[in-house]
Amino acid sequence: MIAERYRREVLNQKVQRTQRDYREKAMLSTLYNHAREWGYTTAASPCAGVKGLKEAERDRYVEDAEYLAVWQTVSAPIQDAMDIAYLTGQRPADVLKMRRSDIRDGFLWVTQNKTGQKLRVEIIGTLKTVLDRVLSRSRAASDLSLIQNEKGQPLSISELRGGFDRARDKAGVSFQFRDLRAKAATDTEDLHHAQNCLATPRGR
Repeated sequence: MIAERYRREVLNQKVQRTQRDYREKAMLSTLYNHAREWGYTTAASPCAGVKGLKEAERDRYVEDAEYLAVWQTVSAPIQDAMDIAYLTGQRPADVLKMRRSDIRDGFLWVTQNKTGQKLRVEIIGTLKTVLDRVLSRSRAASDLSLIQNEKGQPLSISELRGGFDRARDKAGVSFQFRDLRAKAATDTEDLHHAQNCLATPRGR
């Protein structure tokens, strides 16, 4: 009864991303708090004093062969997202919100969701090749998003994750999309890669 009321009155009002991100302890604690608020109980929460598990930072390096195995299996929009994420070192959400208008004056201009930091990535080398490929794709709609699905709509995070996860499982590898950020950071230690993918704060 409590869980159903919580789902109906509280959880359904939250965005889908928030609903997916709730974990067991957090959910139970929230349910209990609402149960007390609604008068179902006066007892203390059974979660009191129980530490939540913080997700560990990942430093998984993605080998080139693993990257290629997944890349060859996914759809063209996800290929574009993978390449841009790797070549710019940006998070999935930041890649998906990129717009064609962010490409100007020889740079790809980025505002990171998580930090609010503003960056510019010089469009040279492989990144230029990838962006030229993305921009030359025929589009089913006039949406200005850089990464679009086959219907000409902005590629959603669920489409990205679903397509990527299926391709990853088919390829028999275990890395996650976000691991491309760590790969980018590691590979930029190579001088050639650094020269072809340089992100600098705006205004410098």
